[in-house]
Amino acid sequence: MILRARLGTGVTLTCADLGDRAGIPVLLLHAWGESRGVFDRVVPLLPPALRLLVPDQRGHGEADKPADGYALSSLAADAAALLDAVGVPAAVVVGSSSGGYVAQQLALEHPDRVSGLVLVGAPRSLHTRPAFADEVDRLTEPVGEAWVRASLAWFPTFDPIPDDYLVERVADGARIPAHVWREALAGLLDAVPPTEAGAITAPTLVIWGDLDEILPRREQEALTAAIPGARLTVYEETGHLVLWEAPERVAADLARFIASIGR
Repeated sequence: MILRARLGTGVTLTCADLGDRAGIPVLLLHAWGESRGVFDRVVPLLPPALRLLVPDQRGHGEADKPADGYALSSLAADAAALLDAVGVPAAVVVGSSSGGYVAQQLALEHPDRVSGLVLVGAPRSLHTRPAFADEVDRLTEPVGEAWVRASLAWFPTFDPIPDDYLVERVADGARIPAHVWREALAGLLDAVPPTEAGAITAPTLVIWGDLDEILPRREQEALTAAIPGARLTVYEETGHLVLWEAPERVAADLARFIASIGR
């Protein structure tokens, strides 16, 4: 089922509500520049007994695209408000790349809403301005598919990605207005890293590709160490876009993690 949810934070998000409505809820948060479609290769591989909530975050996909409101705390507030809107008290929260930064903020500010945390290629801190930020700052309308396709070079991949999946991800980026590209990145870069702002107590699995050119291993080890009891799983020969390259393994590790915390 695809629903349009008007949130208490003032924005309307589109969200896929899939699986068993009586099952363990799992909230899947995509990265900056993507949409809920990035999980299309993972969702069919997850146990049907789960309830999967897969939203477009504000500014992305079919969600509202306001002029402002892209601070990390605002995105986390949207996630909590979405759980309110669908009547879910708490969920296992999965965040891919910067979606994992939002997931950390949600676990920090709303610990009662996060029963488990899975961080897939997620940063510990974004206080180091990436080289591509200047290019994003210069973006003007319209953001074309050619620019989005070229931007994928920022995140090299090492396993084959299906052509139709790549086409959809390029289309995701082209649908995002230039102001959202800029403001959403600024919101991430300006935020206090969640693990530096307070304690995250949710059971946590950290997944990282060892060929990630954006997030070095020392940062992933620091992220894991900052969350009590967290476990780091390393995918060999995999880059930053773990979800794109290894959906089968992500689905299997996620299912095992959910089963372990369920016990």
